[in-house]
Amino acid sequence: MKPVKICGITRVEDGLAAAHAGAHAIGLVFHEKSPRCVGLERADEIVKALPPFVSSVGLFVNPERRKVEEVLACVHLDLLQFHGEEEEAFCSSFSVPYIKAARVKPGVDLVQYAASYPSAKGMLLDACVEGMKGGTGHVFDWSLVPVNMPLPVILAGGLDPDNVTEAILKVDPWAVDVSSGVESSKGIKDAARIAAFMQGVRKADV
Repeated sequence: MKPVKICGITRVEDGLAAAHAGAHAIGLVFHEKSPRCVGLERADEIVKALPPFVSSVGLFVNPERRKVEEVLACVHLDLLQFHGEEEEAFCSSFSVPYIKAARVKPGVDLVQYAASYPSAKGMLLDACVEGMKGGTGHVFDWSLVPVNMPLPVILAGGLDPDNVTEAILKVDPWAVDVSSGVESSKGIKDAARIAAFMQGVRKADV
């Protein structure tokens, strides 16, 4: 089964629901403008409640260095996710592995973009929606994903229980990432939709 990250976790019970459904990672958003932004104390509670072998990922959008350092001092993160215009040198400077997000649209050279972040562990591909940096609920044209990406591809952007099987079969990413597609409202996950999403991921292996 493809690895799965359930992003935008804001409650301990949602983190546990993701883990119990078989998710490999949960995402915590530290971007103040996001409706899924989580405070340091709550983030720490969520991470400490996770069972073994479930990774914690911290999402940032063009943060100041001190913001990332503050989060890392308070919350154990296994991976950083940069969703803005951060330079490779900045992303790689925190002694924590990271992935870099790219907003997919016609005309963007994803191979060249990924090559400019050689220290990244993977490239997260998301929909390009003006004024939004993720969690848009929009699907992009999967045919725009090159087959020769130099980094492992994490497919995001409008995935949900109904389309994730097709997405995996068409793109064959390393992993998939979902946020709004498993929510009952912004920032509040639905355990049944998480379970259905995981079933859709497993179905792609059949």
